[in-house]
Amino acid sequence: MAEEICYLPAREMARMIRERELSAVEVVEAHLRRIEETNPRVNAIVTLVPERAVEEAREADRRLARGGEVGILHGLPVVHKDLVPTRGIRTTFGSPAFRDFVPEDDALIVERLKRAGAITLGKSNTPEFGAGSQTFNPIFGATRNPYDLSKTCGGSSGGAAAALAAGMVPIADGSDMGGSLRNPASFCNVVGLRPSPGRVPTWPTLVPWSPLSVEGPMARSASDVALMLAAIAGPDPRAPLSLSEPGEIFLDSLEHDFSGARLAWSPTLGELPAEREVLETLEGTLGVFEGIGCTVEEAAPDFSGADEAFKVFRAFQFHLSYGELLAEHRHEMKETVVWNIEQGARLTPDDLARAEKARTELYHRVRKFLDLYDFLLLPTVQVLPFDVEVEYPTEVAGEPMQTYIDWMKSCYYITVTALPAISVPGGFTPEGLPVGLQIVGRPRDEVGVLRLAHAFEQATGFEGRRPSL
Repeated sequence: MAEEICYLPAREMARMIRERELSAVEVVEAHLRRIEETNPRVNAIVTLVPERAVEEAREADRRLARGGEVGILHGLPVVHKDLVPTRGIRTTFGSPAFRDFVPEDDALIVERLKRAGAITLGKSNTPEFGAGSQTFNPIFGATRNPYDLSKTCGGSSGGAAAALAAGMVPIADGSDMGGSLRNPASFCNVVGLRPSPGRVPTWPTLVPWSPLSVEGPMARSASDVALMLAAIAGPDPRAPLSLSEPGEIFLDSLEHDFSGARLAWSPTLGELPAEREVLETLEGTLGVFEGIGCTVEEAAPDFSGADEAFKVFRAFQFHLSYGELLAEHRHEMKETVVWNIEQGARLTPDDLARAEKARTELYHRVRKFLDLYDFLLLPTVQVLPFDVEVEYPTEVAGEPMQTYIDWMKSCYYITVTALPAISVPGGFTPEGLPVGLQIVGRPRDEVGVLRLAHAFEQATGFEGRRPSL
């Protein structure tokens, strides 16, 4: 019974709590039992606050019994990425330098989830400072893929994705710079939305003017992602890039007639290497879009300049965020993080000028491309989930990778465009490994992206497949 509760859609779970078909205590206790059963093998949740969660669930039930007004996530369990400050709950950033750090304030996204009625169970695992799409760190170790415990779950929101896939929570927050919402969603057969910069305002942050890093929702379906987005989107004066539309716009039905929609399918964005099994799995599903009335053509915009722009702005952000920390804690930081910080320290004004010019030109090329096509489809990740003992792929389809992030270009090229993008379950290899499909929309069209993801899910049912833990 506990497992059946834990795999209910978040929307259905919230409805049943509101209508008192299930109590919040029953839901929280079921998830805590699921965590006790599965987390020792998966290692997705690294800090757990069970007593606090049960007490909050009791108060949620009392509030309902009194007839009080409740939020759209009332009673739903959630975990927060261990990069996100949580008041009174240890937040390590995956770094030994913050092993015992307990924040005094919640991040804005945590504030909003609480206000909507979600109940915090704890923190999800992340790589050190979120660097790299493989979730491991020297404090908690590696998080494993629930579909194959010998494989990585991806990252950097890997703990969140693995917890969702294993039924430990119905919703989870994540963040995305170079694919950290999308990559683990692909590897774990769940849904991760990278929203437009400012759609989900970020606070606190040392880079409030940067469109590179965003926070966003993760769940097991597009519909549940939309529900969570409704709770965390909307303007806030602490976030200068925040968009003005309220989160309530994401509560409308995702049902939509896609007859006549034009979709561009780009297996490689014109140049990127990709593993054969990834392409074969996704190409086998393209007929689904034709079945719902879409026209699918192979096409891609020109992504020249995307690589340099992303790497320059990523390095700049690492230097700004962690440069001072490096001086005192170099011996406690992994080599790739040190390398990225030092890359930022060596940047020149000419480097930044070239990157800004390239980013601007790319945005307008892709914007014009999306005047011709309604959406761009491509693989979320160029590789399948790889061995959990491997830090990062050093080659893709026989092509050597130059840095620890080069294998993530199918995600981080999209990051540079600042367009909304979602990873939705796209099928499985014959060995049972998940493959994610990435759907990219027009500027600030999260609604359209969610609708197409929902239509694809309804036609395939891939999101309903559970790992055999």
